[in-house]
Amino acid sequence: MILQALNSYYQRLLARGEEGLSPFGYSPEKINYEILLAPDGRVVDVNDIRDTTGKKPMPRMMNVPQPEKRTVGIKSNFLWDKTSYVLGVSATSKRADKEHEAFKLLHTESLAGTEDVGLKALLAFLWAWTPERFGAAPFKEDMQDANFVFRLDGENTYLHERPAAQMVRAQLLGGEGGAAIARADCLVTGERMPIARLHPAIKGVNGAQSSGASIVSFNLESFGSYGKSQGENAPVSEQAAFAYTTVLNHLLRRSEHNRQRLQIGDASVVFWAETNDTEQAHEAELTFEQLLNAPPDDSQEAAHVRGVLEQVAKGRPLSELNPKLQDGTRMFVLGLAPNASRISIRFWESGTLGLFAQRLALHERDFHIEPLPWKVAPAAYRVVSATVPNREGSKPKMDDAFSNLVGEFMRAVLSGGIYPRSLLANTIMRMRADGNLSGMRVAICKGVLARERRLGINTPIHKEEVPVSLDKQSENPGYRLGRLFAVLEAVQRSALGGQVNATIRDRYYGAASATPASVFPVLLRNTQNHLGKLRKDKPGLAVNLEKDIREIVDGLSEQFPRSLRVEDQGRFAIGYYHQAQSRFVKGDAPDAANANDSNTDTPEGDPV
Repeated sequence: MILQALNSYYQRLLARGEEGLSPFGYSPEKINYEILLAPDGRVVDVNDIRDTTGKKPMPRMMNVPQPEKRTVGIKSNFLWDKTSYVLGVSATSKRADKEHEAFKLLHTESLAGTEDVGLKALLAFLWAWTPERFGAAPFKEDMQDANFVFRLDGENTYLHERPAAQMVRAQLLGGEGGAAIARADCLVTGERMPIARLHPAIKGVNGAQSSGASIVSFNLESFGSYGKSQGENAPVSEQAAFAYTTVLNHLLRRSEHNRQRLQIGDASVVFWAETNDTEQAHEAELTFEQLLNAPPDDSQEAAHVRGVLEQVAKGRPLSELNPKLQDGTRMFVLGLAPNASRISIRFWESGTLGLFAQRLALHERDFHIEPLPWKVAPAAYRVVSATVPNREGSKPKMDDAFSNLVGEFMRAVLSGGIYPRSLLANTIMRMRADGNLSGMRVAICKGVLARERRLGINTPIHKEEVPVSLDKQSENPGYRLGRLFAVLEAVQRSALGGQVNATIRDRYYGAASATPASVFPVLLRNTQNHLGKLRKDKPGLAVNLEKDIREIVDGLSEQFPRSLRVEDQGRFAIGYYHQAQSRFVKGDAPDAANANDSNTDTPEGDPV
């Protein structure tokens, strides 16, 4: 399914002449110089064709015959290569003579009998060339190990672009004139075609080898079966293998203009629309990228995201927001992650643009908490980053996120299924460890619990709806204890002011949220001392805080719970957040800000 979708996408892009997309058998490679040949094979000149628009010359990306996969063997590329192959000279290779012989042999055999003047010039050059001639002009020492192509003097096209060269290239790919290539029914196209023994490398996946990695590979006998070798175990035609790897490399390209790629944790995420209408496809992909990667600021783009989600939540079609958007446009989403020399599939989802928009709107609703700790619904990478350790003085590192968590979370968002329970457990663990109860982390707890209840998961546990805002009627012990903990902290901060070295949240949050019976009796006794001071200094504030404590405790059982389940620990965090933020909203006390100074995000804040 994945390879079929990628192959179809490649064919559509190729048909509409997508810039930077290589035809079958070709790939974009870094080229430095061209050798200008006379018809008799003489070297007329060597031209530097690098890009000189920047601070220093950079190789030009050029579509050339696809390079051979090299490990330890000697394999020559067709009509281009580095100097050790083309000229027999190198500053690094100790076998340049053998590599040059391989280049010479390949072209002597494949171009035998050609009548093309350019290809005949190359053959004449190879038979006349000796590595010793490299020391003379127009060659220079700093050209060693760079990539070279050939061009006939007086013509604008390179040798590898000539029709005769492309015909020879097609014959080589089909096995004519060389070693016989096995034929079988292609698993991607269903047609009987030459089968790819090795698939081209996929480049651009974060963390994978810079030279590229594979999705499909069989490099050990234990991976094979029935005596089949390498690619014969999963027959994919040469053409299909080229198509899916080429378009995947196109999607993974690192460019500021590429709006079809996102990095979420260790997962490199790519997506595309299935439609022949270029403008419609672009709008669908742009909207999908904005929905997945909502900006944290209140920009025009953020306003667009809010408009889309609000539209979808009301059940209205996307076309009412933008005539170029069609709910029925099919979308594909693929998440890739490195695994040694291979690439693993983190997630794979397909559906219509309208369906994905609905699921993303549901995701936004499940995470919705008041007061809102963000200006727009959080992007997936921001949610994932909230689950990693908070190091003082530095931003969270996405590399610290659990790799399986990224894939499971994205699969839940895109499929509308339950969020991974590890998302809740890991978030709670982080809050207990570093004491950072950001709005984002609390929203994660709320989102996981709200979705489980909505989908009917663990119904005996989720008897009560998860509050969106402060709910004084909630009877859930975890939620009430979280509220109580916030009030007790407010009492301490109000009584001691700036003299607090470590609040009760800093010292007791982990124990209070997990084993309330061991902590709350001690906290309540200490609170009486703080209340005594407040009655003298701020009697009005003392009355309000005592009232809050009484109201919360009256709704609890006579005995504090010995322990709380992970679900109730999540509700504890939600209750704490709601109670701590309530005074920011109400402003019912002159010292409200001081009383509730915490690491929870204010409504205007932008969480990690």
